[in-house]
Formats: sequence, C-alpha cells, structure tokens
Amino acid sequence: MNIQMQVNLVDITAKKIYTAEILFNERIISIRKINDMPDETLPYAMPGFIDSHVHIESSMLIPTEFARIAVTHGTVATISDPHEIANVCGMQGVHYMIENGRRCPFKFYFGAPSCVPATTFETAGAELNSDDVIKLLEMEEIKYLSEMMNFPGVLHGDEEVRRKIEAAHRLGKPVDGHAPGLRGEDARKYAAAGISTDHECFTKEEAEEKLACGMKILIREGSAAKNFDALIGLLHHYEDEMMFCSDDKHPDSLVLGHINQLCKRAVEKGVDVFKVLKAACINPVEHYNLNVGLLKAGDPADFILVKNLESFEVLKTYINGQLVAENSKTLLAPVQEQTINNFVAAKITKEELLVAIDKYPLNDNNEIPVIEAIDGQLITPKKYFPAKIENGHIVCDIKNDVLKIVVINRYNKAGVAKAFITNFGFKQGAIASTVAHDSHNVIAVGADDESLAAAINAVMDTQGGVSVSNHGKTDVLPLPVAGLMSNQDGYEIAEQYETIDRLAKSLGSSLEAPFMTLSFMALLVIPHLKLSDKGLFDGDTFSLL
Repeated sequence: MNIQMQVNLVDITAKKIYTAEILFNERIISIRKINDMPDETLPYAMPGFIDSHVHIESSMLIPTEFARIAVTHGTVATISDPHEIANVCGMQGVHYMIENGRRCPFKFYFGAPSCVPATTFETAGAELNSDDVIKLLEMEEIKYLSEMMNFPGVLHGDEEVRRKIEAAHRLGKPVDGHAPGLRGEDARKYAAAGISTDHECFTKEEAEEKLACGMKILIREGSAAKNFDALIGLLHHYEDEMMFCSDDKHPDSLVLGHINQLCKRAVEKGVDVFKVLKAACINPVEHYNLNVGLLKAGDPADFILVKNLESFEVLKTYINGQLVAENSKTLLAPVQEQTINNFVAAKITKEELLVAIDKYPLNDNNEIPVIEAIDGQLITPKKYFPAKIENGHIVCDIKNDVLKIVVINRYNKAGVAKAFITNFGFKQGAIASTVAHDSHNVIAVGADDESLAAAINAVMDTQGGVSVSNHGKTDVLPLPVAGLMSNQDGYEIAEQYETIDRLAKSLGSSLEAPFMTLSFMALLVIPHLKLSDKGLFDGDTFSLL
C-alpha cells in the first residue's frame, strides 16, 4: 500500500529544507517539491539516525529488545560489534545476535570481532582465530572488521592480525579501529595498515592527529565513556569525517534517548544542523556501505518525522516503509528468544577475598598501587595510597576511599584476583557483575568482604547478572543470555536496572553509572591500571604486576 504525506523535507546533502510531498511504500517512490520554504505546521522528514559503533550487549538487552526502544528515538540502524558475546560464547554468540536481529525490521549491521580474547592476560570463554574471523567476514550479514584493539599487533606486524585486516580489505569491508592515546608516528602507522575509524579519542588534539592520518573519528557518548564535549567542536571543520556513537549504553539510558540526544546537544553548541545530521545519518551509510535509505527516490523508506530541528523530538519512525514507533511509543512486538550461556564459576567464601601483605605489590613507602576510576572516562590512572593493614592483611580504607576490587574467572575454577580501587566512594556494601569487558568474568567492588562475597554469590546463583549487597540484604538483576543480556521486555529490564543502579549509588557513590564504570575496570586494552582474573595489569608496560 502506498502512503502519501506532506512534510518539511530536510535535504542534508543539498543543505536545504522545503515543503514536499512524499509517496512511499517499502521504498521512496517519489518526492515532489511544493514550496521552497518550510511550513511550520508540518513535521520535518529526515533520514533515520544511525549509531555508528555500539555493543548491543551493553544495553543488557537482546537485539530485538534494543530495537524496540531505539526506534522511539529515531534510530533505524546500528553498526554493532558483537565481541562481548563472542568473548563468552564464540561463534555461537555472534550467530545468536545475527539470528535474533533478523526477527525484527530494525537494521542491525554486525561486524566480525577482531580480538577474541582481547589479550593473553585474561581468560575468555572462547577464541576466534583468523580463520574464524575470515569465515565471518565472508558472510553477507557481516559488514566490517570490528574494532582492532590489538594495536601493538598492528604496529609490529603480527601475522594473525595481518590476516584479519587483509581479509577485510580483500572483501571490501572497512576495518574499525581502537587506539586510545595513540599519537604521532604510531598513529600514522596504525592508520596506514588500513584502519579506517577510531572511537577512543579522549582529546581534540588526538582526534585531529588521527583525522590527519585519514581516519574517521566517532564522537562517543555512552553510559560510561563520554567524549562529546571534548570532540564536538571538530564537527565544524570535519563534517565528512565524523560520526556519532554510544559504544556502550545501559537500558535506563537508552530509554531516555540515543543519537537524537547528541544531535540536540550539538545544535545547542552552535554546530550547523546539516553538519550534525551528516554525521548522524549520512556518513555511517556511506562509510559502511549500508542498505539504509537516505530519503531519496528509490531508497528504502527508512526515515523519521521530528517536531523541529532543535529538540529532535521524534514523532514517527519508519523502516522499510513500516511505521515502527509513534510519539515515543514502540510499535515493534516483543520476540520470544531462548538463552545461551557459558558459566562454570561457583560460590566463594569471604575468606577467599583476604589480601595477604606478601601477596600484593608494595613500594618502599609501604604504599599500594590503586586503580583510579574516573567518571565518564575509561582510562584509569595508577595511584599510590598507604596500605591499611589489619591482622597481616591489606584491607579497605573507606576514609580515604580505597575499596577492594576482585575478578573471578567464570569459565574455569580458579582463584580470586584482588586489588584496590579509588573513586567509587562506597561507604558500605558492594556491587558485582558478570558484565566485565572484554572477557566478562565476575567483577565486584566493595567496602567489606562479607558484602563482596554476598554480591558475588548472587550473580553466581543466577549464572550472570548485576547485584548489590548491603547489611545482609542482596538484590540481583539476572542476565541469563551469556551473563550479559536479558531476554525479557526491555522496558521492564530498564526499570529493574534503574532500581538496582539507585541501590548501588545509595552505598555512597557519586559515579553517574557505577555498574558501567565497574564493567570497564577489567578492560586491559585501555590504560593505565586494570584487574583481570589473572591479576593486576599495567597497561603501560602491558604486563601483570
């Protein structure tokens, strides 16, 4: 059935807005200009938003549930890296995401995870070698080689890394980058290997260097990593080389907004609206060669109607001509989906969490290295604090905000890796999670061992989830799909997550997203100090302390 409507058409390429009549079904049949000027009584029609780099798993929702929420914000497609579930379930996990994504009209474009596991200094649930990656790249559903986190391997010509990159190039598929802090000659060498993007720039200067090397820069604003304010000024000058992404977005954040929020903020900061929309709607389609319509005759009818070009309040979202959201309400039906998992770890005792003096590195001043968590950033500086010692053990120093952090191998029975962290701010209690990038072992942080053990054992019982424990009371949100996602209604999971997030903050934390921040404390490929299931890791020397 053909649909006809009058709109203010936003022609991003021509940088014009005019009243027009659109005729469409699954595709745009025709666009007829009515008047050169917009009509303020009509909605504005424009291509749908695209998240140019996201790990769907971080929303704690399976793809179909992610889509049900995302469409209400005008998002019609994502460039999705499934390496979270790949680290847990391998090839089976990647296929799970593809198959579930097929069950709704939303346009998921998945990549072939390039670094599973991310490093040799942690235990993952699976490994994807270059032969596995090549098999994935040969699939029509796989559109690119996902973020190449092993930038030392790129710089030093590692054979496995080279095979993966060459296969992507041979098949005409882009290679995504991941090179936080890489500058100068190393950045040039990394880009010259055929790495096309980076979403890890923390400063304008770093981004400018990589732009000069020919890389495209993704402005990231997720639940934990927030680089929008540092990078948005570049969009004034590099409209053809920039895109927007969330990278990792928790369900409560997704309910509030998505790429539409970044467009609103960019326009408020004085960036030309056409430049903003080029980054949000056009550049991802062209860079990744997506089958997403750009509101041209003959294109798939993937477009949105917004109230205005300031707030970007989404009135309607169409994908392939199907109305999938209207007035902030999703029209996509839930999909019943099975679960997959990989979980061996069992309960622990609080005695296993003790840190003996002779088992932890102290310097000559009797100080211990401590991970510093920074709100809104993934980098974690190495700090030194005086060791607080009781009965021959190093313990939490709540007064100075030095808490205990632990990581437990969930794929094999093993010991507990223990360290200390600052800036979580807990005065009591503990939180635990099986979302711990990139290997997704069990991770927890807390003010006392009893709460830590209770929080950890709660997620052990559910074989995946996030939990809060305090004063003998423990709450848990189960995540039965690989210990990363729920297969239940996305809005209900968002509500449950909001509740448990509020409980975590009630322990004393001022972090905007304590669980999301915790999930990155085992991410060894981001400097400087992290903790894996194998021990405390120095990202500057790339070695275990």
